Amino acid sequence: MVKQDVIIKNRAGLHARPASMIVQTASKFSSNIYIHKDDIQVNAKSIMNLLTLGGAYKTELLISVEGEDEQAALDAIVALFESKFEE
Repeated sequence: MVKQDVIIKNRAGLHARPASMIVQTASKFSSNIYIHKDDIQVNAKSIMNLLTLGGAYKTELLISVEGEDEQAALDAIVALFESKFEE
């Protein structure tokens, strides 16, 4: 299992478009990918679950990935956050 903290850098937060990008990216990998906020853990392959996080600008999240392609999956999800979801 690999984990990494990320911060939501786009001003609009984790709304429908970024959540959709996360789901599309996560779905390319066989690993289980979860995003944690406080004591909430959601599956990164579910847009509805991601939207329930209520991730606002500068919110810190933890990404955890477990599976055969875990490092590649983690790197891809982190890259989305780093690029501010191309906004």
